[in-house]
Amino acid sequence: MQRDFLWFRNDIYKDRIGCYPPLEIRIMAIIFRAHYPPHSAFKSRKVSTRFPAANFFSTTIKMEGTSATAEETKEQKPSKIFVAGSTGKTGKRIVEQLLSKSYGVRAGARDVEKAKSSLPQHPNLQIVRADVTEGSEKLAEAIGDAEAVVCATGFQPSFDVFAPWKVDNFGTVNLVEACRKIGVKRFVLVSSILVNGAAMGQLLNPAYIVLNLFGLTLIAKLQAEKYVKRSGINYTIIRPGGLRNDPPSGNIVMEPEDTLFEGSISRDQVAEVAVEALECPESYFKVIEIVSRVEAPKRPLKDLFSGIKQK
Repeated sequence: MQRDFLWFRNDIYKDRIGCYPPLEIRIMAIIFRAHYPPHSAFKSRKVSTRFPAANFFSTTIKMEGTSATAEETKEQKPSKIFVAGSTGKTGKRIVEQLLSKSYGVRAGARDVEKAKSSLPQHPNLQIVRADVTEGSEKLAEAIGDAEAVVCATGFQPSFDVFAPWKVDNFGTVNLVEACRKIGVKRFVLVSSILVNGAAMGQLLNPAYIVLNLFGLTLIAKLQAEKYVKRSGINYTIIRPGGLRNDPPSGNIVMEPEDTLFEGSISRDQVAEVAVEALECPESYFKVIEIVSRVEAPKRPLKDLFSGIKQK
């Protein structure tokens, strides 16, 4: 553990990633007198929670220029969906809404018995063991014959300050690589607003500060988003505001990336947006931010997606 709490080594980061770390990582690393990702992650080539090697990032960056656009992508609506983080508060709602729309669902969970007791019994539901930190090979087996993946994972608060990187960053990377191994071409990621808070001038936003106190959570999510966008997979990245467990109390407001820096939304509405994204071509290759507001007019999600320009 002592090895992990060193001053951030820019040379190590550049050696692996091919560039110097973003400003927000260097600032927060100085605050914590630590570097992220941990030095031990770079040193080990056996753990699945390490940063990929630099040549791998070079490959994905090259793919970015040749990835399909929404207009070029003609896909049929997927019939079976793999949900990572299916027993979480948002993931469970996504599973329930998928089942209500007659999708087949493979629910990935670290604890299968817990999943059986918390998820509904349904003939279209398969519960499979899946831990996003264990690597892409095992995740590929868990995804199985699913045609799309929804990632609704989130780290559990603990004394492990690197948990956000293991789950929200490396875990997402492992899922993307699993999709690429078996040819899954549709990926929906539930992220968070303010992930790019530094670029938005929100470094002093209390929410940005508090969330990053837990192992640089938002920065870990932002790096995962970048990986998804470079992967060549047809993605939709959903950045919700503060998550509420209560039923919706307003209508959904949808904005382009790096726009919203406050607001909240019911997890039910986040699940609704994630499920709709799977079958809505207007959501392809987009990063969207969502909150709910009582005064907002109710609009079809398709129209909201259409209003977001693809970058």
